Amino acid sequence: MPDPLSPQLPVVLGVSGASAQPLAQRALQLLLEAGHAVELITSRGAIGVWQAEMGLRVPSEPAAQESFWRTRTGCEGGSLRCHRWNDQAAGIASGSFATRGMVILPASMGTVGRIASGVALDLIERAADVHLKEARPLVIAPRELPWNLVHLRNLTRLAEAGARIAPPVPAWYHRPTSIEEMVDFLVIRTFDVLGLDLGQLNRWQGPPPSDHLPTP
Repeated sequence: MPDPLSPQLPVVLGVSGASAQPLAQRALQLLLEAGHAVELITSRGAIGVWQAEMGLRVPSEPAAQESFWRTRTGCEGGSLRCHRWNDQAAGIASGSFATRGMVILPASMGTVGRIASGVALDLIERAADVHLKEARPLVIAPRELPWNLVHLRNLTRLAEAGARIAPPVPAWYHRPTSIEEMVDFLVIRTFDVLGLDLGQLNRWQGPPPSDHLPTP
C-alpha cells in the first residue's frame, strides 16, 4: 500500500464555486513552487465565479486550463494535471489511484451537502467520496457566512466520516500588513492540516515578554 506521506504522491485540489478563488490560485502556486504533483479540478461553478468576480475566463478543456494556470501562477515547477469538471472516468475517480490527500478550497455549501449525502454529480464530489471511502486525508474549507443548521449538520456528517473541516478563518497574531499576507496565512494553515509545509509563517509562539508589550 502506498505511503500517503510520500512526496511523490499527488495532491488533489478541488476548487468549487464559492467566493474565495484567490485562495485556490495561491494554493496551486505554492504547491507547484514546492515541487508537488497536483491533480486540479475546477468546477463549472468555480469557472463561473472567476468570470463574475474577476473577469477571468478559465478554460474548461484540460490542456488549455493547464496552460492557463501555468501562465497565471507564473510557476513551471512541480507537475500539474487538470481535469474536466464532470470527468468521472478520470484516474482520481477511482480508489485504486493513490494520492497524498485532497483539499477542497474553497468548498461551496452545495458541494458540502452533496458529499455529505453521498451524491457525486461532478468530479470534485466523486474524488471526495473516494477519499472518504479509502480513509485518505480529505480537507474541506467551507466558504460561507453564516452557517445555518443544514450547513452545520452536513459538516458534522463529513467530520464523522473522516474529513477535516478547515474554514478559512483569518487571524491577526502574525500581524499581516497586506491582503497577500492574509491569503498566504489562510492557505498555509489549510495545508498544515494535510501535513504539508507550503511556506514561512510567523506562527504563534505565545505572548511576548511583558517588557515588549506596548505602554497603555
